[in-house]
Amino acid sequence: METPVTDLAATSLTATPQDSAPETSAPTGATPLDTKLFRRSLNHSDNYFRRGFGHGKAVAETMASSYQSSLIQDIRANGNLLQRGDVTIRLAEAFGFCWGVERAVAMAYETRKQFPAERIWITNEIIHNPSVNDRLRSMGVLFIDVQNGEKDFSGIERGDVVILPAFGASVQEMQLLNDRGCIIVDTTCPWVSKVWNSVEKHKKSDYTSIVHGKYNHEETIATSSFANKYLVVLNMEQAEYVSHYILQGGDRTEFMVKFANACSQGFDPDRDLERIGVANQTTMLKSETEAIGKLFERTMMQKFGTDKLNEHFMSFNTICDATQERQDAMFELVEDPIDLMIVIGGFNSSNTTHLQEIAIERQIPSYHIDCADRILDERAIEHKPLHHDIERTENWLPAGPIVVGVTSGASTPDKAVEETIERIFACKERLALG
Repeated sequence: METPVTDLAATSLTATPQDSAPETSAPTGATPLDTKLFRRSLNHSDNYFRRGFGHGKAVAETMASSYQSSLIQDIRANGNLLQRGDVTIRLAEAFGFCWGVERAVAMAYETRKQFPAERIWITNEIIHNPSVNDRLRSMGVLFIDVQNGEKDFSGIERGDVVILPAFGASVQEMQLLNDRGCIIVDTTCPWVSKVWNSVEKHKKSDYTSIVHGKYNHEETIATSSFANKYLVVLNMEQAEYVSHYILQGGDRTEFMVKFANACSQGFDPDRDLERIGVANQTTMLKSETEAIGKLFERTMMQKFGTDKLNEHFMSFNTICDATQERQDAMFELVEDPIDLMIVIGGFNSSNTTHLQEIAIERQIPSYHIDCADRILDERAIEHKPLHHDIERTENWLPAGPIVVGVTSGASTPDKAVEETIERIFACKERLALG
């Protein structure tokens, strides 16, 4: 029998004013009293699915034809090298679709097959890749509209099917969809769920979760929704600022202005940094996440003494294996001389951005593109420099023999990498012809 929606709602926090009429966005500010219990109850609902629907074989065939590439398979078999004319392509050892992304896309395809007549929504992009999202739109899948920075859930009705993306959804969104009587298909990556479990442990012991991530990234928003008290730090610079405040105190007003959009409601740095736990957005740089964790461990030892560390500091390994593998492969790729680096992935993809950072640190001319069409011709390319808007660069392709490094983010299919490589070869051939 279907689990009554009201039974699940009973596990949630008493309604706040925002909860009473959540027409344009999920309720904010209030967190369910027991998010762990809410998730457990949701798991037992007949309206909640987090596995496939038995259409795996058919979907696998569709995804293979849509996203896989025989050229990329050949390059892998040739030691990740391909040479044509005076162009040598060096492909990273690990790149492209990770298991969690592939799983999410496959589940979205299965959902369309399982519910051919129902309206299907996605609360955000299924993954950060424009071609994949456009393919779902062509299958009749609807995407929640965003108005003034807030998602508009007003069009979703009871019985509609709603897909939660690979990077998850906030507990408030899940609660809203459940209360509205939707069929929920949860494609959240298990690595993201692992971070949520860590945050739950922080909350259980009354620790503040310090999350290494981007406060406005969908994954970090979701992770923060499971915390009672949280603070999001973007990088080592912000972490050092917080560390100094813990040890030396400081200007509380300045602190709150600096983290105005990156902390829980009612956060007080003089009270809420006595006991901290460290978590992360899974797509951040592994080395920086580890360094931030070590920094706060040393900070709490210095503040409270080594013997009291376990009473004031908590940390778990929540670094995604796939993110780590792609970053390690990028570090290995840039060890050898490269004339030009192409990084392929959605412009809003955090893990792709961090791959670009590695090339920039090595002072390698590099271009972050989201698809092959950004390579306009042998003279011009559209790309997104780090922390800047998309721009056009002329004379991007050097003359003469060149070595081009190529990698892609975890949301980029092999087919997109193939198209980019073929475009590079074609442009170089035209350049040689003058």
